[in-house]
Amino acid sequence: MPHVESDLARKFGLLANILDERTRRLVAAAEAKAIGFGGVTAVAVASGLSRGTVIRGVAELKVAGKPVRGQRIRREGAGRKRTVDRDATLKRDLESLVEPVTRGDPESPLRWTCKSVRQLAGELNRMNHKTSHRMVAELLHEMDYSLQANSKTLEGAAHPDRDAQFHYINRRSLEFQAGNQPVISVDTKKKELVGEFKNNGRERRPKGEPEKVRVHDFIIPELGRAAPYGVYDVKQNDGWVSVGVDHDTSAFAVQSIRRWWESMGVKSYPHAGKLLITADSGGSNGARVRLWKLELQKLADETGLRISVSHLPPGTSKWNKIEHRMFSFISQNWRGKPLVSHQVIVNLIAATTTKSGLKVRAEIDPAKYPKGIAVSDQQVASIRLARDEFHGEWNYTISPRHA
Repeated sequence: MPHVESDLARKFGLLANILDERTRRLVAAAEAKAIGFGGVTAVAVASGLSRGTVIRGVAELKVAGKPVRGQRIRREGAGRKRTVDRDATLKRDLESLVEPVTRGDPESPLRWTCKSVRQLAGELNRMNHKTSHRMVAELLHEMDYSLQANSKTLEGAAHPDRDAQFHYINRRSLEFQAGNQPVISVDTKKKELVGEFKNNGRERRPKGEPEKVRVHDFIIPELGRAAPYGVYDVKQNDGWVSVGVDHDTSAFAVQSIRRWWESMGVKSYPHAGKLLITADSGGSNGARVRLWKLELQKLADETGLRISVSHLPPGTSKWNKIEHRMFSFISQNWRGKPLVSHQVIVNLIAATTTKSGLKVRAEIDPAKYPKGIAVSDQQVASIRLARDEFHGEWNYTISPRHA
């Protein structure tokens, strides 16, 4: 009945500025009743109302115009506000409950929590929030969490103090942030072959014209590999990536932190006196690596910062904040694009953004970082290192050697 719908559309257009919410619904219901079979759908299409609204109007007509219990005429934009709009701290407190035990695939922007939505809702209600498990599920979805309640990831033998270390790192991080002191998460992203090699993912191109890449993934000597080392500022939600062309050593790792501090950190924290670094337990920033501590001592001497380090327990590297807050989005941004040069890698990293406002700066580090540098016992003894009482092998502070 196209002609009927067009006539109705004109009628509702003429009455648009006259009818309020209730009378518009009742007029629509009257038109639907007059049309008969198929009237509800025809009126819904013509008026822009939902079928449910028209059906509700038909039900109201049956009570001879008497006001329906609880019925009111609302102004534009009125209605009950969402709990999260009325409770300013609900989202923040939910994040604080989930974040210390967050888990997930570092190459995926989704995260999942070992607490169910009902448990989280119960915790929030005990914190004097009024919420439900449905609201918690909705908020977690908005915060890019996927819910897999009571799940575990198999990563080999777990250290008995694994969870305690995560809570310790969380408390330490909150203390630093409360004092407006920088907290950074650091790690090396997976090394990438540079050249016309296949990169997982898809990119929009003219139909039948895929990007041509090499058949075999053999390294091109003159291009080599790229070693992106990232520094993520937890409070500012921004990051720095040094794209190295040589080995991923402790000297390269600390130089990346130094470049972040000189380019971004000192501007964000001009009065900082200390710095907290959260890092994996292995690799170039490993808890047992002598060169890592020696290079941090040099950085502390140069900047005057007391540098505290908290390592994630062994086997939990993918829980590092930089993985799901920065590296996952970098991977998304360059998927399906051959990394043909170091400059292309830098440009793709620097173009990475998110809805939450993530900003990333990237530069090539052309320096050479030879492997196998030995650190003597005398050099180790010169490091002003103070270990925390709780797992001092994971948590320690390096102070400047000179005031």
